[in-house]
Amino acid sequence: MNVICRLLAFLLLATAANAEKLVVAYVPNWIDLEQFSKTIGYSKLTHINIAFENPEDAGGKLSFNPQNTALITRARAKNVKILVSIGGGSASSDEEMRTRYFNLLEDGKRAAFVNKIAAYITLHKFDGVDVDLEGPAINENYGKFIRELSKALKPEGKLLSAALSQGYGGNKVPESVFKHFDFLNIMAYDATGNWDPDNPGQHSSLAFAKSNVTYWLNRGLPKSKAVLGVPFYGYGFGEAYANEGYSYQKIVATYPGAENLDQVGNTIWYNGIPTIEAKTRYVIDRNLAGVMIWSLDNDAKGPKSLLNAIDRTLR
Repeated sequence: MNVICRLLAFLLLATAANAEKLVVAYVPNWIDLEQFSKTIGYSKLTHINIAFENPEDAGGKLSFNPQNTALITRARAKNVKILVSIGGGSASSDEEMRTRYFNLLEDGKRAAFVNKIAAYITLHKFDGVDVDLEGPAINENYGKFIRELSKALKPEGKLLSAALSQGYGGNKVPESVFKHFDFLNIMAYDATGNWDPDNPGQHSSLAFAKSNVTYWLNRGLPKSKAVLGVPFYGYGFGEAYANEGYSYQKIVATYPGAENLDQVGNTIWYNGIPTIEAKTRYVIDRNLAGVMIWSLDNDAKGPKSLLNAIDRTLR
């Protein structure tokens, strides 16, 4: 009887721990959010990050896509926290946008920009902000910016998170920011891609995910704030080369049985269900904060869904 009681207690504790894991999904706002927001399995998510909004002018006024409202309303109705994500690819690859950010983060302008972000979050009923400044968009003012954002947001009960990559600007991020984040989304993908056509292979292996997590933990990020990012997309090489990535949804619709593989055709590399399940189990085994998805619109529906695989593993 004692053995049974101990087993039941263990299972209850394990279930409770898994239920507390974050499942953070990025949703781009250049798709039809009015329709897509009706299809989301909100019960399988804890947070949604709308990507992306950015300053439209030198004064730091943030853009707002009217489509965001549908997703904000539905997420809040389902008790899913919803954040606005600022930055993204345009902030790192577009020189004009990158320069705009650098100017707004200068000592004489940063406080006003932070206040505008805080007011924006309240106006549009967001639960917080996700800072997705990457690579060349990270400069010496990043730490000051995060500290001041935290000071403005935390008294109002708002969340502050970030998306960061080990190999794409991570070394420019000071450890002092970790205490200010509620959680950090580790972008453990894009080890290779269409920008490097002569380097074919898996862009987001389990080993790569583990090494990325280890990097941030070794720098002082608490496990309780470490959210492992997983890709819902792949890259093509050789005959399958394309200027853009392949959505997981397209891959499994094109190649029968692809949901159980990580590589198909000539040649597309991605994460199928077994690898996503293995990464989710790694999150559980290491007692990390949770799993992050880029991006939810790339998922398939039904039994081939990667979100379903994450949810099933956590439960």
